[in-house]
Amino acid sequence: MPLIATLTLLGVFATAVGLGQVLGIPLPAFSFGGLLTDESAMKPSQPTRITIPSLVVRADVVEVGNMEDGSIAAPTEDPIGTAGWYGLGPTPGEGGTAIIVGHVDTADKPAVFHQLRELKPGKLIEVRRKDRRVATFTVESVESFPKTAFPTDRIFADTGTPRLALITCGGAWIGGEMGYADNVIVFARLV
Repeated sequence: MPLIATLTLLGVFATAVGLGQVLGIPLPAFSFGGLLTDESAMKPSQPTRITIPSLVVRADVVEVGNMEDGSIAAPTEDPIGTAGWYGLGPTPGEGGTAIIVGHVDTADKPAVFHQLRELKPGKLIEVRRKDRRVATFTVESVESFPKTAFPTDRIFADTGTPRLALITCGGAWIGGEMGYADNVIVFARLV
């Protein structure tokens, strides 16, 4: 399963297609080296809920894929209470980087990842999975990147270590197709 997901991701990224116009994540072409495995990795199981206790975030997680243009689709249902797991990548707890995206706001309300930029290193993120296990991650960093400088190599580094990237929009609102100027990304590792 991880090999299929990796090859699928490679196909998406090799064409330099962005993770999403909604999130504005452009990804340049890159390649994977050999696949490594980490003994702490969990078997694949789809995520169902994300909890960030320090931010009082409790949200359902739905699977998202690619839009017609090849970019990642943001969750369309309930942007206030729903996040989206990128189903073409690893599941949370599996070796590699699982990606969960969420809206920062709607036209008139804060959304699921509105406070993401306030998360601090050392805080916990819990992802409940269909197998009834909880993958618990500790935050390593919270960073902001211009949408034109997405850190592809950091997110998709060829390690078998189970990692998690939470991604939302941030920075100044500039409107148009780009929306916000930046992406806020939380980098976390399985504990």
